[in-house]
Amino acid sequence: MSKFIKKISKKSGLPPGTLIHIGEKKTEKIKIALIDYNETYFQERVVHTIEECFQFKDKNRNTVTWINIDGIHQIDPLKKLGEHFELHPLILEDILNTDQRPKIEDLGEYIYIVLKTLYYNSKTEEVIIEQISLILGSNFVISFKEKEGDIFIPVIERIRMNKGRRIRKSGADYLAYCLLDAIVDNYFIILEILGEKIESLEERLINHPAPEILHIIYNLRRTMILLRRSVWPLRGVISELEREDSALITESVNLYIKDIYDHTLHVADTLETFREVLSEMVEIYLSGTSNKLNAVMKILTMIATVFMPLTFIAGIYGMNFEFMPELRWKWGYPTVLLLMTAVSISMIIYFKKKKWL
Repeated sequence: MSKFIKKISKKSGLPPGTLIHIGEKKTEKIKIALIDYNETYFQERVVHTIEECFQFKDKNRNTVTWINIDGIHQIDPLKKLGEHFELHPLILEDILNTDQRPKIEDLGEYIYIVLKTLYYNSKTEEVIIEQISLILGSNFVISFKEKEGDIFIPVIERIRMNKGRRIRKSGADYLAYCLLDAIVDNYFIILEILGEKIESLEERLINHPAPEILHIIYNLRRTMILLRRSVWPLRGVISELEREDSALITESVNLYIKDIYDHTLHVADTLETFREVLSEMVEIYLSGTSNKLNAVMKILTMIATVFMPLTFIAGIYGMNFEFMPELRWKWGYPTVLLLMTAVSISMIIYFKKKKWL
């Protein structure tokens, strides 16, 4: 967190729209891929210079162009792209700031959407959150990712193989819907992994509660807080996109966006359920620890109670009075031991009848 605050402080005193990358550099070189298609035509290639993308802004083209940029730490290519596609400097500033909350902005000629995607690192068992920005134009979509990933591979395959009912027949708005849908669908994969982890943790908590389990629970709760911060605002984004009165989104695509909204509600509800389960697990652990401590204190109290009369008897015969009849009695010692034993057994029997032991 302190590193991120230091990066934000770089913008202190600079005018709005100043382009500075805020976030972690996650790839050495940016990678630009371009897909241009319609129902009968398809072109896919890797772009070596940002200028190669400029020709695809022409509104008279009868194709849909998807420009995907992996890596947003190099400012110059993004600045050139923004100038040619007439992106507002504040939009470019938001793209470079990887701590944006999910949001949507309609600037007339294009719609800007920022949201989060999730990855699960199986080695560290951590959920990694990364930012994705989308620019939806009349006949193009530009996506900005922090690093190369496989989140959009299913969409790319559908375009390549012309699978599905309408992806190659529809416009840029349907492509944007497909990208949003791929991101939201990936949430369910992460939630499934976390759900299995929580279920396994519950079994351990019930069968073998240990202090390290509490540490795992607190880590999971922290993860849920971060996920909620990334996913919860997405409901408003999709809802606003659904109600958006924009010429860039057709009525037919708007029906599909409603389906994404339902998915985001499901994701948000599942996250809340996980948070409640984890809170209950903490209470169960603390309650179990308290019960175990009470059981130990109960045993110790019983032992102390049994020894109280024995200490009393031993204390009496430990006094150094000269005239104590039992001190010089031949059977005094074994008699006192038998008395102490009888008292102990009687108290234990009494405790068991009272179900205190």
